[in-house]
Amino acid sequence: MEELFSKCLQVSLRCGDCEERKANIRVTIKLHLTNNPIHKRDLLVRLTDDTDPYFLFNLSISEDDFQSLKVQQGLLIDFASFPQKFIDLLNLCYSEQKSDSPRFLLHLSSQSLVLEGPANLSVVETNAFKHLNHLSLRLVHGSDKDIKDYLAVCLCSLKAEKQALEVKLQKTDEDLSRQLSYAQQTLSEKTKELDKLRSEWTSQTSCLSSRHCHELQSEREKAAELQCKLQQQMELLRRELESSHRESSQQLHSRLAELEASSTELTERKYKNESVIRDLKIKLAGAEEECQRSKQQILSLRRENSSLDTDVHDKERSVSLLQMRVAVLEQEMKDKDQLLHRSKEVLEATQQKKESMEENAESKELQIKKLEATVRSLSEELIKANGIIKKLQGEVRGLVGKVKVKNSVTVSQEKLLQDTSVNLESVKKDLQTTQQRLATTDDQVLKLKEQLETTVQKLNESREVLKTNENVINWLNKQLNEKQLSRKSPERSDRPSLPSTAAVLKTGKTAPSPPDPRSVLQTIRHIGDPAGLDSKYFEKRDDSIPVYGLSPSVYHKEFCQQTKPTVASAYFSA
Repeated sequence: MEELFSKCLQVSLRCGDCEERKANIRVTIKLHLTNNPIHKRDLLVRLTDDTDPYFLFNLSISEDDFQSLKVQQGLLIDFASFPQKFIDLLNLCYSEQKSDSPRFLLHLSSQSLVLEGPANLSVVETNAFKHLNHLSLRLVHGSDKDIKDYLAVCLCSLKAEKQALEVKLQKTDEDLSRQLSYAQQTLSEKTKELDKLRSEWTSQTSCLSSRHCHELQSEREKAAELQCKLQQQMELLRRELESSHRESSQQLHSRLAELEASSTELTERKYKNESVIRDLKIKLAGAEEECQRSKQQILSLRRENSSLDTDVHDKERSVSLLQMRVAVLEQEMKDKDQLLHRSKEVLEATQQKKESMEENAESKELQIKKLEATVRSLSEELIKANGIIKKLQGEVRGLVGKVKVKNSVTVSQEKLLQDTSVNLESVKKDLQTTQQRLATTDDQVLKLKEQLETTVQKLNESREVLKTNENVINWLNKQLNEKQLSRKSPERSDRPSLPSTAAVLKTGKTAPSPPDPRSVLQTIRHIGDPAGLDSKYFEKRDDSIPVYGLSPSVYHKEFCQQTKPTVASAYFSA
């Protein structure tokens, strides 16, 4: 079980119709990991009072419970981020509980007069307009078993804290005893040093006093000896040496004054030495304190030195890494500058190529538009020609083969045009090939125009010839029928009869070989010149259809061509 949050928060308590009161309640949030494969995690919320051990409210939220809570309160987060968001709201309440007008508040309300049974914990945001309820959780009052378990857990934690404090106290006691023994040892050492100093001082003072005493005694002895000598000399030479005695006495008095002055100086030195000894004692105590402080400072400085050494090593490593990184970055910057320069050159070249390509594309588009306009005009002309050909299909059966050949040529040309349209879409890629193909298509279109003009002219001429031929054939059939009916049988045998082409065409039987045009002309001259017909219509032409009708084989070919399905064309409709 992982504890996520545990703090004392100020909560507004409301029981039934009682007045609202505030209390410090400890809010604890724990995440419990279970062995259930469906519900792997449960969020535990607990409210306790440090002053009242029987105050206990619990709530366990599983993933299914959270889904229902999410639907009820319109939450926008999932179960994984819900604990952290709830803790953030509680931290906002904790940060603003000391202010006069807190923005975020915690409300614990119960319907009963005493806080027993279920209670609602709400996180409320206050503003000038309304109280906004962010979250509302329904907590359950702890049963006797829950309270006993909670108290047992608290007792175990207190015992653990007590044991930890006892161990800590024992450790501190041992540390203090060690420090005390160390201080006593240092104190004994310092007292020994003080005793040594005192013994040295006493020895020095005794030496000085004995030396002064010896000096005084020697001086006194010398003075006594001199006095004896002087007395003897005075006795002997009293008169002679009165002046010298006075002088010597004066000298002795001066010497005595000097000795007294030296003795006073020695006493003053003694007092000064005593004051120096006192100062040395004070300095010794301060030195002991400074020694302890210096030892502590040495320990702290050693620790700081070790930490500073580690920091220096880390910083040296980081500096070396940063230097390497700076060198790498400088190399990368140089490479990037070179690459940027190259990319600029490539960009300028590509822009120039793009401009040239756009100009070529515009010119090609203009050419394509012109070609489309020419193709449209050609298609219109071909549609008109197709209408004319539709009208002439019934009349001109012999030229159907030629027209079909032309139609196949136009189909192939149409395929070429389709290929050119496909290639025109990819004109930006292959401009040179499109120019060649467009040139070939222009030549072919011009040839087709010329061929269409020639075919139209030939069709017009063939139509006129067909009309004249039909008129001649009809007139000849009428004349022959009249002559055959009017004449007698012997005259029929003398003159060759001209079979009706219409009858031959209707029956489809093989007729005898057609007569020579000269014999036909002779028969016409014998019958008489027909009224309204010129002799030019009876002359033979190289590019015209014979006057005396079509043979059965030609008729059979035309009939077969009519029955065959025509090939669909873009220029000739079926």
